Amino acid sequence: MRSDRIAAIVGVAESDIGKTPGKNVLQLQAQAAKLALDDAGLTKNDIDAVFTAGNWAWAPNLMLAEYLGIQPKYTDSTNIGGSSFEAHVGHAVAGIKAGLFEVALITYGSTNRTNPSNSTFKSPLTAQYELPYGLPTPVGAYALAAMRHMHQYGTTSEQLAEIAVATRKWAVLNEKAYMKETIEIEDVLNSRKIAEPLHLLDCCLVSDGGGAVIVASKNVATKLRKNPVWILGHGEAHSHNTITNMPDLTVTSARESGKRAFEMAGISHDEIDVAEIYDSFTITVLLTLEALGFCKPGEGGAFVSGQRTAPGGEFPMNTNGGGLSYCHPGMYGIFLLIEAARQLRGECSARQIDNAKIALVHGTGGVLSSTSTVILGRD
Repeated sequence: MRSDRIAAIVGVAESDIGKTPGKNVLQLQAQAAKLALDDAGLTKNDIDAVFTAGNWAWAPNLMLAEYLGIQPKYTDSTNIGGSSFEAHVGHAVAGIKAGLFEVALITYGSTNRTNPSNSTFKSPLTAQYELPYGLPTPVGAYALAAMRHMHQYGTTSEQLAEIAVATRKWAVLNEKAYMKETIEIEDVLNSRKIAEPLHLLDCCLVSDGGGAVIVASKNVATKLRKNPVWILGHGEAHSHNTITNMPDLTVTSARESGKRAFEMAGISHDEIDVAEIYDSFTITVLLTLEALGFCKPGEGGAFVSGQRTAPGGEFPMNTNGGGLSYCHPGMYGIFLLIEAARQLRGECSARQIDNAKIALVHGTGGVLSSTSTVILGRD
């Protein structure tokens, strides 16, 4: 592992999640931001950069900063879907390295469950060539990828269900998870079809919620009360906008973003202790594992079988319950970062991975369109 340290995650928190009819998008982000600052031992006066993403305002970063009473020297509202926040981490590291700021606040908030009209997923303009033919967005796009993978490699619905069952087992250990009722493979297969071959339990939740992550320079991070979670490597990529234009339905740009993150971190796959991988749908996880290089193309189904990613399995993954069972307020990537930081700080109680030192976090956005990979480590 390379020894250089530029920046670290120093504070993380989520807001109320699930159903939050008493809070709007700004309030959820403010709640999460305050808790993350408390977690870091900082105040809003320490923040000199603001990062956020979402479709809830014309300029969400301007509205958020005004609401929080912050006038930052740097701002970034990059929006590439659910992978935006992993990208923000990489951008924050670059900004800190360039000397542009010292402490960055990254937030997200959504009321997708109580106010669906504010959904963060909007069909792109070019979907005019897809929607008239009955393709539901976004689930239809993921169903196309799943069907292609099944046709090309013989992947089965039972193998996809392994992911949903394993993730629910982690959720049972997380008191904050929205869904905690144990499920089995047959429950997934017997749940109603949403878009063939994906069943209801192959699909993420629709929830409210917000999250916040504080990234600070090495100079600041080493002076705070909690051990820093170092940002060792990051990479981002995107390959298309609409599913019609995806170069290969079985290969995501995680192949590129992951390669860059691993190279920057200077580590190998077998050094990863815990993985937090975007799980909008079960097929998302399977494709990502292959593209990141944890298994070969077509071997994802076998890789996740036998509850390999569940508690007690050899490949701990999505340890908070994931978007499938913990929460999913439209753009889930920030919650992956929150869980990874907590795992590396040893704060996850019943779901804690013993002696976790290195975590991989991977976000996916759009319809398998964008990817961003972050590798984190502790001293």
